[in-house]
Amino acid sequence: MRKKTLQADNQHAPHIDQDREFMRIAIELASTSAEQGGGPFGAVIVKDGQIVAKASNSVTIDKDATAHAEVNAIRMACKTLDTFDLSGCTLYTSCEPCPMCLGAIYWAKIDRIIYGNTRKDAAEIGFADDFIYEELMTSLPERKIPIVQLLPEEAKESFRLWTENSNKTAY
Repeated sequence: MRKKTLQADNQHAPHIDQDREFMRIAIELASTSAEQGGGPFGAVIVKDGQIVAKASNSVTIDKDATAHAEVNAIRMACKTLDTFDLSGCTLYTSCEPCPMCLGAIYWAKIDRIIYGNTRKDAAEIGFADDFIYEELMTSLPERKIPIVQLLPEEAKESFRLWTENSNKTAY
């Protein structure tokens, strides 16, 4: 059974006024970024009703392909909260997260995502992420970028060291 998507404008949605307030901040960040030459994306991370991070897309500004608004906000929230685990946080983002950002959101254990524009809306202005979603569903030998395994036995040494390390922090 598929889980239904929560519509933020549904009168039964929890904290709807607060959600709208934080979403408007994410949208404003996106607009400011677009006006200043960055990508038109903004993100806000909230915990216990307080903003812990807010960021915009800075891919072109920082010359960093990973500097999406959501990733920038996650990095900032982790530093602010001094943890890699953002459980209990909500991410407000001006656009549905791309596959990279979605992966980062899951790794950060963010509880909830509220978004404005869809990935289809983003595609209409030239930000087409669908090819990445399609690549993820394609077998390794059929992907557009070759993926070649090399020295797997040697690579397993770091996994052995990790497994045996009694001082590691699992994540």
